[in-house]
Amino acid sequence: MPFFGEALFDDRRAAGRLLAAALARYRDSDPVVLALPRGGVPVGFEVAKTLGAPLDVLIVRKIGAPGHPELGIGAIIDGSEPYLVLNQEVIRQVRPQAPYIEEEKRRQLAEIERRRRRYLGDRPAIPVVGRTAIVVDDGIATGGTVRAALRGIAGGHPARRVLAVPVAPADTIADLAGNCDDIVCLVTPEPFYAVGAHYRDFTQTEDDEVIRLLAEARNWSRDGVEQP
Repeated sequence: MPFFGEALFDDRRAAGRLLAAALARYRDSDPVVLALPRGGVPVGFEVAKTLGAPLDVLIVRKIGAPGHPELGIGAIIDGSEPYLVLNQEVIRQVRPQAPYIEEEKRRQLAEIERRRRRYLGDRPAIPVVGRTAIVVDDGIATGGTVRAALRGIAGGHPARRVLAVPVAPADTIADLAGNCDDIVCLVTPEPFYAVGAHYRDFTQTEDDEVIRLLAEARNWSRDGVEQP
């Protein structure tokens, strides 16, 4: 779909409703929606609501190189079984010591746990084993975070991994195809600008909204509800 300078979506919730319609075929495949916080949560909320699926967050934390935190040597992905993904090409270049990687892994896992507790309290991550895991964000630019997320959830043994986003560059979508079983992307504008340029309202999603939407999603899902 060409981009002529007009916003493609009113806001994240509106984009989520459109994305949900495109994902209707997964309604009966025991789906679980994993939203990347914070911007992916309003989108994922609408998808989960339409599919009658549980909504969870999937938090990804970069592991930076020693002395160069902006250079990612890997990422840690949360879930029922947190998973470490390493970029072997960068690892060969910077040669970090094993203790450094383990320490960074522990540090980022602690941050993931802090954020998860803020969003969900004591509720554990929803297992994806044998289910259709739908990873949702509000858009993709380079795809690095989403790629790590898709690789990470493979460790949870879902039956199928689906990436669902409203907007992304066509070349990025093509690059990500090998990391999941299906990709649902509503539009691939050409030229592609920043994700926010394709939304009329791209106001930053705040923690309070994430917490409220995750709590509301429990109304239609038995997953994540504490059992007696």
